[in-house]
Amino acid sequence: MASALTEKLSRLVKELRGQARITEDNVAEMLREVRLALLEADVALPVVRDFIARVKGKALGAEVVGSLTPGQVLVGIIHKELAATMGAGTAGELNLAAQPPAVVLMAGLQGAGKTTSTAKLARHLIEKRKKKVLTVSGDVYRPAAIEQLKTVTAQAGAEWFPSTAQQKPLDIARAALDYARKHHFDVLLVDTAGRLAIDAVLMDEIKELHAVLNPVETLFVVDAMQGQDAINTARAFKEALPLTGIVLTKLDGDARGGAALSVRAVTGVPIKFAGVSEKLDGLEAFDAERHAGRILGMGDIVALVEQVTAGVDVAQAQKFAAKIKSGEGFTLQDFLEQIRQMKKMGGLANFIDKLPAQFSAKAGAADMDRADKEVRRKEGIICSMTPTERRKPELIKATRKRRIAAGAGVQVQEVNRLLKEFEQMQGMMKKMKGGGLMKMMKQLGGGMGGMGMPKLPGMRG
Repeated sequence: MASALTEKLSRLVKELRGQARITEDNVAEMLREVRLALLEADVALPVVRDFIARVKGKALGAEVVGSLTPGQVLVGIIHKELAATMGAGTAGELNLAAQPPAVVLMAGLQGAGKTTSTAKLARHLIEKRKKKVLTVSGDVYRPAAIEQLKTVTAQAGAEWFPSTAQQKPLDIARAALDYARKHHFDVLLVDTAGRLAIDAVLMDEIKELHAVLNPVETLFVVDAMQGQDAINTARAFKEALPLTGIVLTKLDGDARGGAALSVRAVTGVPIKFAGVSEKLDGLEAFDAERHAGRILGMGDIVALVEQVTAGVDVAQAQKFAAKIKSGEGFTLQDFLEQIRQMKKMGGLANFIDKLPAQFSAKAGAADMDRADKEVRRKEGIICSMTPTERRKPELIKATRKRRIAAGAGVQVQEVNRLLKEFEQMQGMMKKMKGGGLMKMMKQLGGGMGGMGMPKLPGMRG
């Protein structure tokens, strides 16, 4: 997520925190670095100028000079102004206060992620707000888009209204609205056609759709990896439509990160949602302060806690904790359950992305992919074992190892490696039983390698 910007700003944050005295000179030097980092991240120049001016005005004010920890106060100012640039507070909830069905119009360029975002939003409304949701595609120029929406809508648990490439978008919209009313849907999500570039035909069509549907929300879907193009697109759509919010997609990509800072300033409307993974549950209500913390390398512990709370089976976790405390043996079945809990939380990459920079790995996307594949391979090996073998791993000798390896599609050495890691975990669980958790953590030194999780390059404790 915005890795280049995050790396530069988190390094500056570390240097600033050590500053015992703030002067005009070191503020000017720091702001030059911040300005360069923002411009390299494709933040629009007017946005950068405004941001730098606000930070400078507060940095040279009494609240920093008079502070006992001026470096930390300065970091706080940068954090606050980053959040203000993106729209302070949480903007994630849609205004659905209308006679049902509340219509939400999804607008944006082709490839921005409108169709996937429509399905993600449907799932969000079903799970978080208990709404009955209908989706429809008005993209008659790409029949594949209609089929894609049908597929992802089913995966999201919503209902899809059929449309074809032979129909006119306005006719589709009217028919879907009529169906939604008659069948008592709470929300109608309309996925509109995109183009590879802004053109008059696209804008005229979407204006007509807006007039017919009278949506309560008109969301502009924009790819966070577009850079300056995202800003130009946002401006054009703002001129054509009364936008009410922004959905920022592909925020998990290795983007320069400038779109999140620029799009809100250009359109004047809040960023309501952010796409943080390709999965259908990978849509987060956008919180400017938390996102600013991520950009500064402070992580997002709140999002991590929410993710863990949503993904973990509390009853199962309590049962596991009681088992370990009682001294019962830690089995390969238990090991498998821990791996599956990690997967429920979005995988290792998603987990690490939300940790503060000092605790996370300086690992690239390839390293994360490799780590997640390794976790899946471990799961495959354990699933190739019989229930008896999982309970009594001492039974797994040469012949059984060959059978397990063949079943999981791996080499015997991989089975041996897994069993060795499992033995290490058994040892740790015994120490936990005796109240030696702190001692165990010190021995681990913060590494994850001994916990059945692959150790990533640059991992720090």
